[in-house]
Amino acid sequence: MFLQNTAHLQQDLFGIESHLSNKKRQKLLKSPEAAFYDLIFCNIREEDFAPLYSDKTGRPNAAINVLVASLILQQKKGWTTRELFDRIDFDLRARLALGLHSLEETPFCSASYFNFRNRLLEYFCTTGINLIERVFDSLTSEQLTKLKIKTDIQRMDSFQAISNIREYGRTQLLIEMLIRLNRILSEQDRSRFSEQLAPYVSQSSSKYLYELERSQIPHELEKLAQLYHHLYTQLKSSYSQIEVFKVFERVYTEHFCVVEDKVRVREGGEIKSGSLQSPDDLDATFRNKRGSNYRGQVVNVAETANPDNALNLITDVAVAPNNADDSTILNERIDGMKEKCPELNELHTDGAYGSSKNDQKMHKHGINHVQTALRGRVAAVAMEIEKTPDGHTVRCPMQQTTSQPTRTRHKACFDATICSSCPHSDKCPAVEQKNCRVFYFSEEMATMQQRQRALEQLPEQRQRLRPNVEATVKEFTRGYNHKGKLRVRGRFATMLFAYSMAIAINFGRIYRHLMDNPSPHRLFARTKRALAAYRGLLVRLYRYFRLLMPKISMSDQTNLLLSISGKMAF
Repeated sequence: MFLQNTAHLQQDLFGIESHLSNKKRQKLLKSPEAAFYDLIFCNIREEDFAPLYSDKTGRPNAAINVLVASLILQQKKGWTTRELFDRIDFDLRARLALGLHSLEETPFCSASYFNFRNRLLEYFCTTGINLIERVFDSLTSEQLTKLKIKTDIQRMDSFQAISNIREYGRTQLLIEMLIRLNRILSEQDRSRFSEQLAPYVSQSSSKYLYELERSQIPHELEKLAQLYHHLYTQLKSSYSQIEVFKVFERVYTEHFCVVEDKVRVREGGEIKSGSLQSPDDLDATFRNKRGSNYRGQVVNVAETANPDNALNLITDVAVAPNNADDSTILNERIDGMKEKCPELNELHTDGAYGSSKNDQKMHKHGINHVQTALRGRVAAVAMEIEKTPDGHTVRCPMQQTTSQPTRTRHKACFDATICSSCPHSDKCPAVEQKNCRVFYFSEEMATMQQRQRALEQLPEQRQRLRPNVEATVKEFTRGYNHKGKLRVRGRFATMLFAYSMAIAINFGRIYRHLMDNPSPHRLFARTKRALAAYRGLLVRLYRYFRLLMPKISMSDQTNLLLSISGKMAF
């Protein structure tokens, strides 16, 4: 049964702060953890998570705001799950960030934490809604409004989120899958196929591969093809609903095919980048970028970039397969970005985000798409294309003309007399015809030039806005382990990482801004917490005083009470 957590609003009079000296109390109240409690924890909308729980009478859920805030803190600090629980038990600042004001209470056990993550995954698979994304959106919307941050200008970039998996070669992956299939077979089936599987399951896949000569690998693939086909046809009817067999079937269809009743090994070029990279991460895809291989997901980030802003916040985060093009990701996100930030009218990206479909959406939403490092080769002779109400005006170094539409594209006809005396004629992209020279171009080429001019027409200060988003990317990648990989596997776990880190990064920027520019909200929160601490200290002194009462005369008791109350007044 879903219940909201309001216990943190009723501070314990004998809580953490009442046990500290004044100097330590002030230090605690200025800590990032105290600000995290005020700015993040207290603003988590627990009601969004109500669908995860039964609406009937039952055992109450663990505190949602504590669970969600723990997810965010874990990513922000780079803690393992064990470190998270140790911090919750023994770190005063971590407990303060989670609204735990006494040392006695434990907010949830490890089973509750993992069950909560599993519920989030199940809800996402069922509805397509990521509730942590909702937390990010609600927090960011409130922060943008309260801090009066302009969202009309934004910038965008992406980075590779490398999955924490072993990098299998093709042969090793096929052998590893046989080892895992053998584990789920019944005793009868294991005995039935023991002779065929014995060479592969008696040792690890890496050791088996290590003992192979390079020249033996093609022959080994042929053997594996026959074995996979035999196992698949024999086991499908009995094991088709078991998860491990489904993965085995996927590997079988990705690496082999049956032609005229004969199984054949697929060529390397036939295997797509979306094929299984590891049985431990079914969502990871493969991408080669600038000579480096990546296995995992890609994270796309947008943030505010108006030069007038005192600070900029992340406004949109998306996780996609890493073989998805940046322009495709932008096409899927732009509608949502405009809905969240209606003021958006200028978006800065690099050259990978441009496409004709994106140009159409940008025009629809009234967004000026500004790109740096546009894709494509630089022409030897520049042809400037500018769209007009009557068509397109095309300029070369010597003349200009108006284009005419053809069935699939546009053409611009130049005066052949002028072209004959042009010093660039030997490099000109225009094709020589009977009475003129003709330059053919597509609508996409025209819009690409329009994006290029959009950058050149901006004030110089706004032409250099995009590169700063790379600093934001570095803040995300600090969460990688020592091998340059995420600590997690799978698309949903990557989404939890990305949205939690975005919340943490925004919080860090706001906290630093408030420390430099104290706001009434922040001062009020500090004062409220200080009052609670002093009240706790007063009651604690009173308890000790009551223990001494029987040993002190009535007149002395009265004088002592008046003295203490006078000194504690504020």
